[in-house]
Amino acid sequence: MRPRGTPVRVTLSLQLGHDIDGAWWPRTPGIARELPELIALLGTRLGDIIGINVNWPTSQGPPKLDSYGWEAKRQHVMTITGTAGSATLLIVPCRTDTALAVLVLRRAAGLPIDPLHLDTPACRTADGVLRAARAQTTCAASTQL
Repeated sequence: MRPRGTPVRVTLSLQLGHDIDGAWWPRTPGIARELPELIALLGTRLGDIIGINVNWPTSQGPPKLDSYGWEAKRQHVMTITGTAGSATLLIVPCRTDTALAVLVLRRAAGLPIDPLHLDTPACRTADGVLRAARAQTTCAASTQL
């Protein structure tokens, strides 16, 4: 569980229905403990939550976005379905550097980035992470048809 008084670190696009609608940056590796708070928060947009799907097995740890070779790892993506809609969230590993995590959160939801940060290594990595996650969700959708 996250400490009381600390916000759930999640972003969500104004318009849902994209390959990636936003991102969630849990505070601990045990995301199941933080999931109830995320569900409560997303319920305001999605209605009563009726399903959660993830694209990784429980034995697979999250990729380390701060280290070399993250591109070869599967990005963790979660789709949360409610009675009023669904959202597909990129999961930002809890130990990700703050600057990179914030950029991934903003990029995933289509939020603006300060122009001073656009040509930084962290922004380029955030863009790459998002591209990889989108490609995975597109491939998964095409194989399910």
